[in-house]
Amino acid sequence: MMTWPMCLGRAWRRCWRSVACAPGSELAIEQRGYPATALDDLLGIAEGKINDTRLYRCLDRILPHKTKLERHLKERYGALFGAEFDVLLYDLTSTYVEGAAAKNPMMRRGYSRDHRPDCEQMVIALIVNSEGFPFSYETFNGHRADVSTMETILRMVERKYGQARRIWVFDRGVVSEENLAAIRKRGGQYLVGTPRTQMKQFEAELSKDDWTRVRPEVEVKKVAIPQGTETYILCRTAGRKEKEQAIRNRFSSSLEKALHGLQKSIVLGRLKDRNKMERRLGKIQARHPSVNDLYEVSLRDGAEGVRLFWQVKEDRQRWRESREGAYLLRTNLQVDTAEELWAKYMQLTEAEASFRALKSELSIRPLFHQRESRVKAHVMVAFLGYALWVTLKHLLRRRAAMEPKPSASGVENVQPFSPMT
Repeated sequence: MMTWPMCLGRAWRRCWRSVACAPGSELAIEQRGYPATALDDLLGIAEGKINDTRLYRCLDRILPHKTKLERHLKERYGALFGAEFDVLLYDLTSTYVEGAAAKNPMMRRGYSRDHRPDCEQMVIALIVNSEGFPFSYETFNGHRADVSTMETILRMVERKYGQARRIWVFDRGVVSEENLAAIRKRGGQYLVGTPRTQMKQFEAELSKDDWTRVRPEVEVKKVAIPQGTETYILCRTAGRKEKEQAIRNRFSSSLEKALHGLQKSIVLGRLKDRNKMERRLGKIQARHPSVNDLYEVSLRDGAEGVRLFWQVKEDRQRWRESREGAYLLRTNLQVDTAEELWAKYMQLTEAEASFRALKSELSIRPLFHQRESRVKAHVMVAFLGYALWVTLKHLLRRRAAMEPKPSASGVENVQPFSPMT
């Protein structure tokens, strides 16, 4: 006979599988999730009393507790895992809404990371530490530019957790001189990606052989700016270089094929109007913006009439080849080596992994709510779901590290069990 604790344990597992591992809307919980679990026994709420309206009201009640919940999570992560939040990884993503969302002024069309430019969207900014533990988040209007969010985030973090000497890590989409100055003004430090336009000043460094190999396909080097307080880190990867070369070659081949086609039409007399030639040439160049600057193209008058001429700009070609596979980091940290700085920047993948979890396992998209407060509460539930997800991940890692391992003699080394697991 099954005992009550066994029944309770099975009930909890069933609830977890049905609700946490298969997230759905409030209507789905009412119709399928709640009746298929033991939540009525566990919560003391009869099945007939659960409806989507009641669940919507629950969303309205949890949103005011956002700051307290974030602070509580930070304290618990410190107590359970010794998590530190002196290094903060900052990134942004978007999620879209189904419908017009006329009652929600946050929903706007903007740069869609979900490849849904046809839908209204909102922007979500997330802060995690280097291990992926969530620190805080914020929501912005759907057309908000990434670079314009940093000042708001800095003020929000100071309001919740006070001033501290934090290290911020984020990619080049958030970088601006104003944002970096705002971090320095607060006594903070940063390690950030840098737009490629700034790489030109390091053209000579790219051709030198004083790189340090940190992985089989990754090389880095530190470049100090004379009389400056910042350091730049040049990085290059073989895989990235192959990819960028393949993209350039594909577009170059396409451009040259189109130019040959235009030249043939001109030589055979199919195209005689110079204005039409120029318009067709302009369309060809517009279709190949990534390689258009590598070619010198012109229409010239001669004895045989107008002819099309083009040639590769050798200096630009060499510069493009030297920078392919390379990217530039920028920091005001003074103590780390190039290898350590690169590894610290690679921790930004933890923020990217959190967004993947939010959009896949936790199904934060699409949004079906119409009111702004309900949409924000939906994001908050997903944030709490991610907090649970990352907690379980680290608990499993710790438990795996404590599993007995076979010794050289074949006898297992039994590790002491800790109630913290």
